[in-house]
Amino acid sequence: MMTTVPLFTAHNGFALPAIGLGTYRLDGDAGADAVAAGIGAGYRLVDTAFNYENEGSVGRGVAASGTPRGEIIVTTKLPGRHHATAKARTSIEESRSRLGVDATDLHLIHWPNPSQDEYVQAWAALVDAQSRGVVRQIGVSNFLPEHLERIERETGVRPVVNQIEVHPYFPQEEQLAYHREQGILTEAWSPIGRGEDLLEEAVVGEVAAAHGITAAQAVLAWHVARGTVAIPKASSLEHQAANLAAAEIVLDDAEVAAITALGRPDGRLFDGDPRTHEES
Repeated sequence: MMTTVPLFTAHNGFALPAIGLGTYRLDGDAGADAVAAGIGAGYRLVDTAFNYENEGSVGRGVAASGTPRGEIIVTTKLPGRHHATAKARTSIEESRSRLGVDATDLHLIHWPNPSQDEYVQAWAALVDAQSRGVVRQIGVSNFLPEHLERIERETGVRPVVNQIEVHPYFPQEEQLAYHREQGILTEAWSPIGRGEDLLEEAVVGEVAAAHGITAAQAVLAWHVARGTVAIPKASSLEHQAANLAAAEIVLDDAEVAAITALGRPDGRLFDGDPRTHEES
């Protein structure tokens, strides 16, 4: 039986499943096979980026899955070196071609790169692409409230999604609250971190034991309970299925609070402060 995955809805009615398939480093033929397998297992949200250099493989996996195209939300991202208007337009169209789709379902700006101060141009290019039917929905990634407010102020268009770093060591409570107020969906990249330390935390193990699930599933269930869309990467069908199954696990408020309490002031996985980080 397919997992029943909750949907989260943005300010304009656009909805995303609570758990999607991350594809960072899923490339080549193996990557295409992994994407096809994930869709076969029930994923309906697939996340890639121009800078992952695997849009072609992701597109082949989507096509090979045999699932009707209209059922799959394919997301990609505009890189920092393509923020200027003309470059952004070409990059958006190139992503569509590499993916082999008539339109990208969700197109994001990967990072704001505030020092180069071209992210408003990039956002305007996405607004234009949406008006031309090249993309269906538009959003951002790693934007702070100040960046979100500026692009809406200067274009009149609010993003439907902001994909940011969220995991128990960096729970981002204030930013999530801001997104909820604005009707912006939060997507969590690296939702279970990038190491084993998080999954070995005692509180995570206790929650997992209480539900008869794995530590990774407990963390993913924590994301679902907080209303964030988690996009873990998994190449094997076993891990893909286990991650997706976490969408049906319901944690109580105390369990959610206990995992959230793992947050640290220095909880970021790397020096990825959107005020200073520059992505090429």
